[in-house]
Amino acid sequence: MSVIRWLVVALLVASSVEEVRSSASDHKYKPGDEVPLYANKIGPFHNPSETYRFFDLPFCLPAHLKEKPEALGEVLNGDRLVSAPYKLDFMVDKDSETVCRKTLTKDEVSKFRSAVTKDYYFQMYYDDLPFWGFLGKVEKDKTHPNDEKYYLFKHLHFEILYNNDRVIEINAKADPNAVVDLTEDKEVEVEFMYTVRWKETNVPYESRMEKYAKSSSQPHHLEIHWFSIINSCVTVLLLTGFLATILMRVLKNDFVKYAHDEEAADDQEETGWKYIHGDVFRYPKYKSLFSAALGSGSQLFALALFIFILALVGVFYPYNRGALFTALVVIYTLTSGIAGYTAASFYHQLEGTNWVRNLLLTGCLFCGPLFLTFCFLNTVAIAYTATAALPFGTIVVIVLIWTLVTSPLLVLGGIAGKNSKAEFQAPVRTTKYPREIPPLPWYRKTIPQMAMAGFLPFSAIYIELYYIFASVWGHRIYTIYSILFIVFIILLIVTAFITVALTYFQLAAEDHEWWWRSFLCGGSTGVFIFGYCLYYYYERSDMSGFMQTSFFFGYMACICYGFFLMLGMVGFRAALFFVRHIYRSIKCE
Repeated sequence: MSVIRWLVVALLVASSVEEVRSSASDHKYKPGDEVPLYANKIGPFHNPSETYRFFDLPFCLPAHLKEKPEALGEVLNGDRLVSAPYKLDFMVDKDSETVCRKTLTKDEVSKFRSAVTKDYYFQMYYDDLPFWGFLGKVEKDKTHPNDEKYYLFKHLHFEILYNNDRVIEINAKADPNAVVDLTEDKEVEVEFMYTVRWKETNVPYESRMEKYAKSSSQPHHLEIHWFSIINSCVTVLLLTGFLATILMRVLKNDFVKYAHDEEAADDQEETGWKYIHGDVFRYPKYKSLFSAALGSGSQLFALALFIFILALVGVFYPYNRGALFTALVVIYTLTSGIAGYTAASFYHQLEGTNWVRNLLLTGCLFCGPLFLTFCFLNTVAIAYTATAALPFGTIVVIVLIWTLVTSPLLVLGGIAGKNSKAEFQAPVRTTKYPREIPPLPWYRKTIPQMAMAGFLPFSAIYIELYYIFASVWGHRIYTIYSILFIVFIILLIVTAFITVALTYFQLAAEDHEWWWRSFLCGGSTGVFIFGYCLYYYYERSDMSGFMQTSFFFGYMACICYGFFLMLGMVGFRAALFFVRHIYRSIKCE
């Protein structure tokens, strides 16, 4: 596994170096050299998923329009780079240079006015440095305050900082006075212009990306991040303290009581969790589905760990375009063997026989809903002609990866798991007929127990969730991966402990059907995260429109489902370890 891990790291580092390398040079220029400038996309500022190609609006076309070849991760990220109409040669100042003169038709005026109304922004890359700007502005009419005037910016000012032969920083600002009135539906004459100013700086080339990460590492934000960790640690300490004092004391009393019962008369009636020792290791219903859920959860857990490793070694620096998506595709593909092995091995331990169906179920349990969601959302993106719509060639590549790599690794892992010699280690024998479960109060039912189990882990991470959402579904950049990793570890610990506690109380109530309950309780945090999605969308964001809404809730549903499977696996494994331990510690006839 370590060999695969470092192979993945090497591949991703190599691909990331290739991605940020300019096609024109190695980022070193001489005065007058052409520096690559690409226009990427445009879209409503508050709808990050709703982006379109730059020239979907009638801007000035360059003399030679060419598209930059994109890697898989860049395409998945929605990047569609094309040559921009501006010419920003190295250390060459320009003053009010004309890009083009054109007459905007009524339809083109309407397009630009609609874009200005929706607060459109553009994104470009200059020497692989991203920069942004707005297309226009909306102002109140001075003569009629109830009316609004729509203006298109026609003059861009570029300020570029350099250090010796390297580009360090670029900023683009629109001249607020050089505008075109788009309020009325009529033809408009417009002259698009730009100005370029070069300034020298002492910032080293190696530090030029730090500017984009400063918003995450400001003292105010760091204080909130550390407050989140302290809050989570207090939750962990309180929970572990509760378990250490209550559970251990109760278990100690149970052990003393059961040891005393063994020395007393044999006809004394047993009560509590020892009473159901003949049923507690009875295999669960739908064991093929249960094994598939464990396999998928184990794969997603391995995926999360590998992503954190890459993040901590610095692969995902700001605007390393597509690196995260490339890593997700590559690592998910390579870890499919873990899902196959875990599912088939556990299914074999549960004396399952139809291992082919079990493998098919494992392969489709997470990929199936994700694929259906992708098909729907990609259709929506195609209807909107957005850059989020994947080209046919990219879809073919993904299907080939799934067919030629993911599926064979899943089958190989399944064969290895089926042929493994591992047996289910039950410390006590299972009786032939199951005991009847006594009537339970409402708060011991599955749904209330899931609510209790999910609340504590969610309360340990909810502060950090805002920053993650603002990064994924906004324009902030998340770079403090060490803090995120600590929060992730805390989430795992709290999930394991709360599942163990609820499993003990379930067994003490003589309810021996704990297998699925422990999985559902462990994974219930995913349901709480999806509930937070509703709060974030309607209360903390300004997102709107059918496309953005469907993308947000569609992909967040898949992510929350992934968390459900992963944390469910963690909860069950912790509960299984605990149940084996307590029944191994007593003598059961």
